Amino acid sequence: QVHLVESGGGLVQAGGSLTLSCEASGRTFSSSTMGWFRQAPGKEREFVAAITYGRIITYYSGSVKGRFTISRDNAKATVYLQMNSLRPEDTATYYCAQSNSDLTTGKEYEFAAWGQGTQVTISS
Repeated sequence: QVHLVESGGGLVQAGGSLTLSCEASGRTFSSSTMGWFRQAPGKEREFVAAITYGRIITYYSGSVKGRFTISRDNAKATVYLQMNSLRPEDTATYYCAQSNSDLTTGKEYEFAAWGQGTQVTISS
């Protein structure tokens, strides 16, 4: 059983930055692909970014590519999401997720464990 705990959310003005963290426990983090998803009010949850564990390949949705950076620290069993140039449309609850596969297409069903989420609010 994998337990994921997100942190780092908050209220930021447009153009600002935030870094989200997700600490994992209960499974070998170094052999997990980790992902970030988000869900805005009234919308479906969507893929944001993922990072594999083998060749450390990163994936991003088109809406965040170039602004967000996903990274991982296996020694700390933590995955990060550095978010820059934030926009009001980035406002959402951000979820960390864990997959046992070293491949991902960003689909929710690929991820077996989920955190409780952390709220990110961007003011205009």
